[in-house]
Amino acid sequence: MHILVTGGAGFIGSHICDALIANGHTVSVVDNLSTGTMDNLPDGVSFHKLDIRDSGVEALWAKERFDLMIHTAAQMDVRKSVEDPVYDADVNLKGTLQLLEAGRKNGLKKVVFLSSGGAGYDDSVPFPTPESVPMRPVSPYGIAKATTELHLRFYHIEYDIQYIALRLGNIYGPRQNPHGEAGVIAIFCNRLLQDQSVTIHGDGMQTRDYVYVGDVVRAVEAAMKTDFNGSLNIGTSVETNVVDLYQALRDASRIDKDPVHGPAKPGEVRRSCLDVSQAEAILGWKAQVPFHEGVKRTWEFFQNKR
Repeated sequence: MHILVTGGAGFIGSHICDALIANGHTVSVVDNLSTGTMDNLPDGVSFHKLDIRDSGVEALWAKERFDLMIHTAAQMDVRKSVEDPVYDADVNLKGTLQLLEAGRKNGLKKVVFLSSGGAGYDDSVPFPTPESVPMRPVSPYGIAKATTELHLRFYHIEYDIQYIALRLGNIYGPRQNPHGEAGVIAIFCNRLLQDQSVTIHGDGMQTRDYVYVGDVVRAVEAAMKTDFNGSLNIGTSVETNVVDLYQALRDASRIDKDPVHGPAKPGEVRRSCLDVSQAEAILGWKAQVPFHEGVKRTWEFFQNKR
């Protein structure tokens, strides 16, 4: 199968590329390298340095006629989306629509979209949150993810393009960018290795559903094979607060440094935890990497990278 991975040089996208190449697929990557790096890509990938908003996207589709698109490219920072919602929409909505339009004109059969469970729901929902609960995002980033799911439904109804939107929890693991505002575990690892103080925003009792990147790759592989069209949560159904997260990292690193607390950040929900029973029933998927083990693997990656 000829597969296009957008954002394939990034954190999640590159792990997906590893698995696709290992399974014998023909893989092309579109990435502007704003956060990704060529070092992340496995041998055998055809790389195209393009922004998903570039006019060259349609020409690439016309030439290559990909069977499947795995769409990971995004403006992924919730806080940046609050500060600049126009830019967030330009990348996450306009860029995605350009890909879909190019694809539907050139034989696209299916899309696997990395959506957001963490930013898709507000604090009024039950926990763990099932897919049957209406999405009520409280940030432009979450709004763009929810809107893209609706666009995918339109392309399915109108053009018979199959799709599955994976509403991901908070993904962590090796290769995550530690220099932005997203990816708290990577950021904490980097600061500890630099002997810098770690800042916890707010009281640290805000929770997230942390899922290891290898488990997400397994979910993508399962999504490629299913006939199901719609949205599925991908997480662990376990809430972890930031204080406990940092303690797990202290245990893994054996660095006993107290954090400092800063002001809470706008645009973020207080709690997030996903009901993943539908993913288990439809995809046969369930997270396998326990949180403390995933934190340990992530710490070792950043430690060895120095």
